[in-house]
Amino acid sequence: MTATPGFRRGRIRVLIVDDEPALTEVLSVAVTDAGRRPYPVPDGHSALREARRCAPHAVVLDGMLPDLDGIQVLRRLRYENPGLPVLMLTARDALEHRIDGLENGADDYVTKPFSLQEVVLRLRGLLRRSGAERAPADDPVRVLGDLTVVTGTREVRRGGGAVALTAKEFDLLSLLMEHPRQVLSKARILDRVRTGPFDGGGNLVEVCISSLRRKLDRGRPPMIHTVRGLGYAIRPAEDGR
Repeated sequence: MTATPGFRRGRIRVLIVDDEPALTEVLSVAVTDAGRRPYPVPDGHSALREARRCAPHAVVLDGMLPDLDGIQVLRRLRYENPGLPVLMLTARDALEHRIDGLENGADDYVTKPFSLQEVVLRLRGLLRRSGAERAPADDPVRVLGDLTVVTGTREVRRGGGAVALTAKEFDLLSLLMEHPRQVLSKARILDRVRTGPFDGGGNLVEVCISSLRRKLDRGRPPMIHTVRGLGYAIRPAEDGR
C-alpha cells in the first residue's frame, strides 16, 4: 500500500472507520490532540479507497459497518499491508466478533462504550510496536494488551476499568511491564518490592504476586504467569505462549 504521488508525509496518519458521525468526530479530535492526523471515513469501501490514497500508519476500525463487515475490511487491509496496525471497535457483548477480529489480524480492540483516553493509549502502543513512533525514554505510559499503566499518576486500567493497587503491587506491576513477556526471577522482583531487611524475603514475592493477580486478573484471562523454577512473566491475555 503506497501513498499517491505528491502526498505529503510527516505527521502520523490514522484512518478512522465508523458510520457514526459524532463518534468519528470525537475520535478525530482526540487523534489530532495527540499530534496525529485523522482520516475519518463512514464505511468499508471508503476505508479501502482512503487507505490506498493516504497510506495510514494505523487504522481504528469499527466492527459493524453499513456496507462491508469490519472483518472483511480488516482482511483486505491485511492483504494489502500485512504490517498495518489495526485497532478494532466492538460492542461490549460481541465476544465472537472480537475473537474473529484477533484471529484475522487485528492487533487490539476496545469495546463500546469506551474512553477516548483508552483509544489514544492503545493506538500509541500499536504505533510504537510497529515502529511508526518511538517512545521517549521517560514515557510514563505503558500498554500491554488491554492493560494500561500510567507511572506518573500510578493509575492502572484493564479493559477500560480502573484497578486499585497498593504501593508494593504497583511497583511489582511496573517492573513486569518494563520487561513484557520476559521471565523475571524472584530475586529480581524482591529487589524491587522489598522496603527493608526484614520484609518477608522470598515469601514477600509470592504474597505480592498472589494479591496482584487477584486484582489484575479477576474475572479476566490471566496476564501474570508462573514459570516453574524460574520466576514470573506478564503477557497479553491473548498471548498463549
